[in-house]
Amino acid sequence: MSSKIPATVVTGFLGAGKTTLIRHILRNAARRRLALIINEFGEVGIDGELLKSCGDTTCGDDSIVELTNGCICCTVADDFLPAMHALINRPEPPDHFVIETSGLALPKPLVQAFNWPEIRTRVTVDGVIAVVDVAAVAEGCFASDPVKLAAQRAADSTRDHDNPLAELFEDQLACADMILLNKADLLDAAERACVADRIRGQIRPEVKLVTAEHGRVDIRVLLGLGAAVEDELHSRPSHHDNEIEHDHDEFASFSLTLPEAASPEALIAHLKPVIAAHNVLRVKGFAAIAGRPMRLVLQGVGARLQHYFDRDWRADERRESRLVVIGERGLDEAAIRAALGA
Repeated sequence: MSSKIPATVVTGFLGAGKTTLIRHILRNAARRRLALIINEFGEVGIDGELLKSCGDTTCGDDSIVELTNGCICCTVADDFLPAMHALINRPEPPDHFVIETSGLALPKPLVQAFNWPEIRTRVTVDGVIAVVDVAAVAEGCFASDPVKLAAQRAADSTRDHDNPLAELFEDQLACADMILLNKADLLDAAERACVADRIRGQIRPEVKLVTAEHGRVDIRVLLGLGAAVEDELHSRPSHHDNEIEHDHDEFASFSLTLPEAASPEALIAHLKPVIAAHNVLRVKGFAAIAGRPMRLVLQGVGARLQHYFDRDWRADERRESRLVVIGERGLDEAAIRAALGA
């Protein structure tokens, strides 16, 4: 049996449910000492705060590291490796790492970092789990047949750009050992089967598909895959294999603060037309609701907005709504701020 500390990399597109899955892992850790590395996109540490509020003793605040300086696959040397060093050199190192990439991260460059000598001797990548929002896929957000898509693009002489979102999705699937078909409760059986068939046609035969609602999967299925991913990256192709560097300039994000809302429904009614008008990909954050002592968590993918109350506001916190808005390049920040502030 390997003496290395196993690490699970959780990847997935924006709003797929990665943080919900990790909260589920924390609650069912079975006395494992977990360490989390969270890569946040945007100025407000939404995911880190949600995980810190989980309250599970298997992962205290000092075992949660937030990397907020950009995409984790672009800041490996500056941010990720120092964070790993600090955690593995603690007097009581963790039993297991759980690493949540941002929705914009390519998983393969991150896994390659585990081959750095100072990491390779201490940690192994137990598995890469790609979380997929099956409702989004069913709505046609990503191409079901990349080969046909490539042929169509090649035949189109007017095309002057590729779809980076589709490529990102394909890269996440290609690197995965397990694909979590999340939010299955939003589809009927036939729709779920259709999405599973589409994804199965894009992945390696040995990759497992697991259906889930709200990220609830037996932890014995999620951890302990023993894949040692860093040793066989050659079998996981990426659109960016031949690139020295890559960037995410096609995306833009900003954070904003709003006053208390009258109700969750009023807040959502306020957000939906703005999201639709400006092609916003993702909204996430916390909201203050008048007359309610608890903080509202808001997470949205396109026009689909979900919310729940997670904990009481602390005495040292301002009762205000803090949101991160994410979209493609050209997002009209001024117009969105004006519309939401009206």
